[in-house]
Amino acid sequence: MNAGSEVEGREHREADADGGFEFDVVGIGSPLVDILATAGEKELKAVGLEKGSMSLVTLERARNIYDAMGSTVEVSGGSAANTMVGLAALGGSAGFVGKVADDDLGVVFAHDIRAAGVAFEPAVGPAGSSATSLDGLFAAGGAEHGSSETQDDAKDSSTEEEVGTGRCLVLVTPDAERTMATHLGVATTIGPHDIPEEFVARHQIVYLEGYLWDLPPAIEAMRKAISIAHEFDRSVALSLSDPFCVERHQDEFLELVQEDIDILFGNEEEVTRLFKATCFEDAINAASETGLLVAVTRGPLGSVVTTPHGPVSVPAEEVENVVDTTGAGDLYAAGFLYALCHDLRPQEAAQLGGLCASEVIGHMGARPQADLGEMARRAGLK
Repeated sequence: MNAGSEVEGREHREADADGGFEFDVVGIGSPLVDILATAGEKELKAVGLEKGSMSLVTLERARNIYDAMGSTVEVSGGSAANTMVGLAALGGSAGFVGKVADDDLGVVFAHDIRAAGVAFEPAVGPAGSSATSLDGLFAAGGAEHGSSETQDDAKDSSTEEEVGTGRCLVLVTPDAERTMATHLGVATTIGPHDIPEEFVARHQIVYLEGYLWDLPPAIEAMRKAISIAHEFDRSVALSLSDPFCVERHQDEFLELVQEDIDILFGNEEEVTRLFKATCFEDAINAASETGLLVAVTRGPLGSVVTTPHGPVSVPAEEVENVVDTTGAGDLYAAGFLYALCHDLRPQEAAQLGGLCASEVIGHMGARPQADLGEMARRAGLK
């Protein structure tokens, strides 16, 4: 992002401090630094990862996988954070709440997301750790608030110094499919006390990352964010995040659909599993019956969005060369949410989401490299 984006991010925070500004969307999720490399299926098997999955791993295993990776590209990431960066790139006002450590990766993450124009409210790791100086995190923004096997693998009792800021190892195969091994680090300790009520309440939409339901303390943090949204008559959006995440938390997600959320994002497999459907058509019918605004991505088939007049299919944007699908769903959500906050119809929101997704899959990494705002203007969606 350019220097102007960083200035814009500062303006967002200043307006918020004055009490007179309302953001478009606040994302709540796990701050991660993505470490990307190309790999073949042989390499995936060698490190014990299932193609197309997201596995939670210990720091030791993350280091072993990293040692086996080839040349890497590192960039700040995390699902909800990627969505907020995409929304800011479109010209929207975005905020992010997440937990980082006061280590090198934490400082890099805070700098990167603020430079992208996103107001970042960092929570800090467990008390009593060796990371006590927060100057590097707060200097730019002045925050005031402080598969079953892989799930077991991720449960360790490391100190904050050992777990640090989260990182996601992304192995991209030649078919552009990504396989992720994630060490969430200190992000696993986010709790209700880490959710800044006033900051969250100033957003039109609260966007929740489904991955966080793997973390018991984070569930309570998410429920607090939902409660704040309801109290201030805001909308709540949920990303299903991953098919395996849906399997692990199907009952909780269905309860959220019935009682707590207004907007649901998922890909074809995730939504089909959520509604226990035997085919995509049945899944869309079940999604329509909820009365929610549901957006379902289908890769090269585009997406389907539920509307008061029934489901509408929106074709995918043409992409000359698909390089890496990492972040496609995140950027789709960015375009969709931006459109909703700026009075576009659900079908137009799906079009803008598809446009943003098409940009990010044309290069390595989950953050946009082109000017999304200009792309939207050329497409008549801004």
